[in-house]
Amino acid sequence: MASPQQQVTNLAIHSQETTVTSYQWKTLWASTIGYALDGLDLMVLSYVMSIIITHFKLNSAQAGFVSTITLIGAVIGGYTFGVLADIFGRVKTFSLSILIFAIFTGTTAFVHNILWFDVTRFMAGLGLGGEFGIGMTLVAEAWPKRFRARATGVVASGFVIGMVVALVCAMLFVPHFGWRSVFLIGTLPALFAWWSRRSLKEPELWVKRQRTKKVPLSHLFASPKKTGTTFGLVIITSVQNFGFYGIMTWLPTMLAKQLHFSFNKSLTWTFVTILGMLAGILLFGVLADKIGRKTAFIIFQLASAVMVWVFFRQTDPVVLLVLGAVLGFFVDGMMAGYGAAIAEHYPTEARSTAENFIFNTGRAVGGFGPFVIGYLSLTHSLSWALGLLSVIYVIAALAVVFLIPETKNANLV
Repeated sequence: MASPQQQVTNLAIHSQETTVTSYQWKTLWASTIGYALDGLDLMVLSYVMSIIITHFKLNSAQAGFVSTITLIGAVIGGYTFGVLADIFGRVKTFSLSILIFAIFTGTTAFVHNILWFDVTRFMAGLGLGGEFGIGMTLVAEAWPKRFRARATGVVASGFVIGMVVALVCAMLFVPHFGWRSVFLIGTLPALFAWWSRRSLKEPELWVKRQRTKKVPLSHLFASPKKTGTTFGLVIITSVQNFGFYGIMTWLPTMLAKQLHFSFNKSLTWTFVTILGMLAGILLFGVLADKIGRKTAFIIFQLASAVMVWVFFRQTDPVVLLVLGAVLGFFVDGMMAGYGAAIAEHYPTEARSTAENFIFNTGRAVGGFGPFVIGYLSLTHSLSWALGLLSVIYVIAALAVVFLIPETKNANLV
């Protein structure tokens, strides 16, 4: 039987794991806003892509490269800011990355040729790159383990909220003020996110473990088993990004060009897909905390393979509307799990590095999604090219089965 002192200790630990503090809510709020910028930035570009193609007289491969160059900037920024966050602190690095993003997003509105458009997109991507990993690290370190996947799921939902804001901006402002207006408006939430983080303190776990002599990146390859885990996580984040960016960059254009939907009608169909994404993210977080990370990932990955294959073979508007929500539910629902799954495999002194290295390596691979889809559509239809993405989700499921251990209820060290 446990001693009275041990009983008190156990009660305190249980209380910590079941009670959510105001500080934990603040980390969740700040990180969710930050990641909303990622969704806002991506979808602003996606929604106005057909207009930009006309304005700068681009072919589909050149248009795909605009998205790719943004993601390349995000990858470089993610690697850099991930390491800086482990060394100098999550909150400080967060704020700097947001400020860079805000400045160059606003600058995009004033360029007059495709070269400078690509340059400003690259620079905005640099600032954007740290958002996912640092925000997920901050929340994972602050929240109780029993709610960890749900908390990182809420952060992931910020991405979808940003997409919705982008949609509203595109529908309200583009028809009246042109495509440049949405990039100017995109600076406002970035500045608000920067302001909201000024009073946020560093998590205690990082403060206690911030002195380390080991290079953070080396923790990801500390043993053959850990290297295999890192490789598996890179595979599933690569599939996530390749599929998502490929689909969401080209879906509005496919609806407009191939099915002749109007601008606002294309956005309506995309909006329904986004609502499905939000529902999928919130449910995935609950499932991952209940049944485990591996099982939740495998279910969603196999369902994504089926839905991608089915969706892009439809032409009926009503069927596309219904299936769009289901497609979004599974394809993006998995975003809820990456923050928790990555955080639970690596120590505090390398956690932000791991989050940003793994996810942004996946982003680097995924960044070629829009380009590959655009290139394939030069000789085939967009729907045909997009339908091929179903294969990659099967590959992701195999990676989860064979390479990634279960970490449900793991204590962070």
